[in-house]
Formats: sequence, structure tokens, C-alpha cells
Amino acid sequence: MFNELALLLSTSGSIGSPKLVRQSYKNIESNTKSIVEFQKLNSNDRAITTLPMYYTYGLSIIQTHLYVGASLMVTNLNFLNNKFWTLIKNFQVTNFGGVPYSYEILKKIHFDKKDLSSIKFLTQSGGKLSDELSIEIFKICEEKNIKFIKMYGASEATARMSYLPIENAKEKFSSVGIAIPHGKFEIKNKDELIYYGDNVCLGYAKNLKDLSKGDENKGALNTGDTAKIDEDGFVYIIGREKRFLKMFGNRISLDSIDNFLSDKGYKNFVSGGIDDEMKIYTTENIAENEIKKIKELLSQYTHLNSSSFKIVKIKKIPRNEFGKILYSKIDTFEINDIMK
Repeated sequence: MFNELALLLSTSGSIGSPKLVRQSYKNIESNTKSIVEFQKLNSNDRAITTLPMYYTYGLSIIQTHLYVGASLMVTNLNFLNNKFWTLIKNFQVTNFGGVPYSYEILKKIHFDKKDLSSIKFLTQSGGKLSDELSIEIFKICEEKNIKFIKMYGASEATARMSYLPIENAKEKFSSVGIAIPHGKFEIKNKDELIYYGDNVCLGYAKNLKDLSKGDENKGALNTGDTAKIDEDGFVYIIGREKRFLKMFGNRISLDSIDNFLSDKGYKNFVSGGIDDEMKIYTTENIAENEIKKIKELLSQYTHLNSSSFKIVKIKKIPRNEFGKILYSKIDTFEINDIMK
């Protein structure tokens, strides 16, 4: 019974077609115990729901709190509603979690001005938080004596694979941290990130017949990410394996391009395209001299000729309901114009 199918969760990530992740009772219990251990959850904690329970991250918040006898404030309200913050104050909520897009919203509404006196910690997962925003959130939380816990996970790992310990947050803010208790990371084939643990799911289901399959992963998960691990065991994600282009013989990470542009102040820019033809998509109108500047910056960064890049305007950047960019749809998403 312990290893039998317990739950199906939908996943498509930011790339690929939808499929169901098969989680066992063992997967769920293992990950729940690990999260409880590194977050030090107890019966005095109270979380407020900020993510739907059909999303692995949102579900793990519910599971971990129920496991230790903690309480939950269940609501459909979001950060933009003042009643959400009233609930936190009136019911003494101790923690909540969000994806990167959540923290972008929190910054815009100046959440540091809210009454957060009951909050013990905030958690973040569901994608990479920019270094700039990470530093800002860490600073706000430090000033308010709140712990900010960055994490890294996937439905295929039942929820969490790593966390960034508070004591290392300042010096390793761009890392997704170390493996959760009882888990382990390994780099294979130069930069391929593999995770090992009892929380690794049984496999996928694409049809009814797949539901009867056994444990196909055997506790090992190819995360689909490329990464490096430093001498202290901290993991740094380089990018998605599928988000690479071959540019005239050079392997270029599109995630690194996006991060580079963001660090230079170009926030609404997402890279894509095909081999030997990189496109930079944006929702903004850009003057010709600015286009030239962007292409020169990319040329310096990649050591490729500036003619290798095209700037393309689209109506909007496609995202799922959690704010994660749908990279697979960008290349065909309401292109307005190829600017240069």
C-alpha cells in the first residue's frame, strides 16, 4: 500500500505537453516530513492559502501543516485584496508562500508597509526569483525579523527538492540552496542536475493504462535543469536543458540571456527562437537606438555578432495562472512586429 498510487497531479511545466505525475503514499509522506524538518513547523503555526491545492506547492503547504497539527486559513482572496491582509492580522497567520510572480506583486503593493507582526516566515518556489528581487525581499524580511525561505521543487519530486538556509541567504542569494533532509543532488554529463530521494514520483501517466504502472523512477529524477554545485553543496541553476540554442556552434542558455537582460534593466524581455536565430521578445515599443544598444550588449555577453539577434514585439508575454512564462507559446504568440 505504501508504494501504491495515491495522487495524480497535472504538470506541463513551462515547456512540453500536459501529463499527470503519479505520486505514491511514500512520496507524499517522505516529502512532508522533510519539509516539516527544515521549516521547523509545529502545531502553533498557521498558514494562509495563497496557491490552489491542485498545484504541488500549494498542496504541500496544506499537507505539512496538517501533518504537525497546525492550522490553515483557507481563502480565495489574493495579495491585492486588503481583506487578505486583514485576515493575516486578525487570525495571526504565521506564514505564507508564493511563486516569483507573487513576490513581484508583493513588491508593487509595498507589502513591507503591511502589518506583518504575526508572520514568522515566507516561502518561495515555483521558478527562479531574480537576484535583485531576492536581495530586496531578504532585506525587508530581515528588518521585520521574518525568515524568507527560497526553495526549489517540482511535481515530480512531490513538492520540494532543496531550500536555502537562512544563515546562508546573504552570501548565496542566487542559489536554490541545499538538498532537503534525506535527499541528494548530483551533476551528471557535465551540468545535468539529478535528484535522489524517496519523494521522487513513480512516473508519468498520459492515459488510463499508465495508472497501473509501477515505480519507473526508482528514486532518481532528472530535473531537466542544468546546474552547478559549489564546494559547500549549494546548487545554482543555470537553465532548462530544453531552453538552449546552438548559435553558430555555441551552446547558449536562453535562461541566462533572460537573466542578463533583466539585470541590465530590461524586465519585459524573453528570449526564444531556433538554432542560429535568436529572438528577443518584448511587449515594449523600443526606439532604434535602444534596439542597437540591446543587441550590442548581447553581442558582448555571448561573443556573437549583433546581427545574430532579432528584437520582436508581442502583444503580451504568455503566462500560466501562477505567473510562470509559457516558453513553448512565445514563438507563436500574437507577434505584432519584428522591430530589427
